[in-house]
Amino acid sequence: MYDITIVGSGFSGIFLAYTLLQSESKLKILIIEKGKKFIDRICPIETGMSEKCVHCTICNKAQGFGGMGRSEGKFNYTNDFGGKLGEKIGNENVIDIMEEIDKILCLFGGDKVKLYSTSNEELNRRAKESNCSILSTKVRHLGTTLSYEIISKMYLYLKSKINIQFDADIISINKNNCVFNLNSKEKVFYSKVVVLATGISGGDKFLDYCKYFNIEPCRRRIDLGVRVEMNEYELETILKKSFETKISWKDNEIEATTYCMNPKGKVIKKYQEGLVMADGQNCLETDNPSCNFNFSILIPKYFYNCNQAKEYATSIIKSINKGKGRIIIQRFEDLIKNRVTTKEQLIKNSIHPTLESEGGNLYNEIPRIYINGALKIIETIEKLTDKKICKDTLLYGIDAKFYEPEITTNEHFETKEEGLYVLGDCSGTTYSLAQAAASGVYLGRYFLKK
Repeated sequence: MYDITIVGSGFSGIFLAYTLLQSESKLKILIIEKGKKFIDRICPIETGMSEKCVHCTICNKAQGFGGMGRSEGKFNYTNDFGGKLGEKIGNENVIDIMEEIDKILCLFGGDKVKLYSTSNEELNRRAKESNCSILSTKVRHLGTTLSYEIISKMYLYLKSKINIQFDADIISINKNNCVFNLNSKEKVFYSKVVVLATGISGGDKFLDYCKYFNIEPCRRRIDLGVRVEMNEYELETILKKSFETKISWKDNEIEATTYCMNPKGKVIKKYQEGLVMADGQNCLETDNPSCNFNFSILIPKYFYNCNQAKEYATSIIKSINKGKGRIIIQRFEDLIKNRVTTKEQLIKNSIHPTLESEGGNLYNEIPRIYINGALKIIETIEKLTDKKICKDTLLYGIDAKFYEPEITTNEHFETKEEGLYVLGDCSGTTYSLAQAAASGVYLGRYFLKK
């Protein structure tokens, strides 16, 4: 019998377990992970064994110890984006907890890279004049290699003090006499308290857990948009010494925001939900940086029917993929003139695409709202830099961010089923590493007080 069982070992689960161990409470803690140990997470695409997703039964890129934090390890310490944790537990409380998270990361080696701020007062002033806003944050950007080192050290620390079960797929969860039964094919785990922390990879199985206890999701968010690839120097005046600036533009119809800026980065393919999308890789994730700069311009859309949300995004992306992983690319000048970008134009283009894609016309491929959002952000960038964006700038269609449905919980992430908690990204409350980790620390402190 365990006191607390955590289902999932992403950053919310890791920081929850770490916090619980910072006392003399002698709690008996179990982490159950469907994926593998950190060292065994081998993705065929990342190792060069395959050029495309081979649809592994367990996705080592997304699942396993460390979750999605295994990739670039970017911790944005802010309430401005990355989730709505501040609305749930208070903005000041979130920032205080994030300071603690940064100290923990540094204990495990995070201080090898500097903590920096994207704040820029002059840029903020100019943004207001352009009817947009700049979302600022403090950032500890670990990069792939350092992130790997830190997660490995955290794993060694946790496994010496608690039980961690890998390759354990929980088929169902039920409750008898105030005790939760977590049923896998091999055995049943018994626990007084269960914390579902399955991240965004929990999917339908996570919803099945909730459905058994009559816990229905509220709404689901889907972000869609284009990925932009441009000359690196074009954003120098607004980036200055920071790695990223997040620009947001909003009116009555559109709320567009830039995401995932990658100086000297590359555009790569992202495989998720059986779909192929344009994604970004930064210079800290590759040994072969480019001379380009890439980022996404995404627009959120909310659905109160979870299936409808997935169907909407899937229908758009599948129509582009055409069953062969197809991604469309278009020159900015051609987008303005609503004409197809040809293969010959791409060969001659002054900005060479870092991802081989099919030339086309985004107007024929994606809903107009995502093109309008991209144009508004590009127009804003031109105002902020006092320069016209190069006509050879490239736009890829389409990029997407999937989120888990929002689950109704109290201020301590407890569902209506006493003793059952939903934490991190799978709660629909957090969308980033920093906010997911903060939710884990917050819940851990609550358990220790309780």
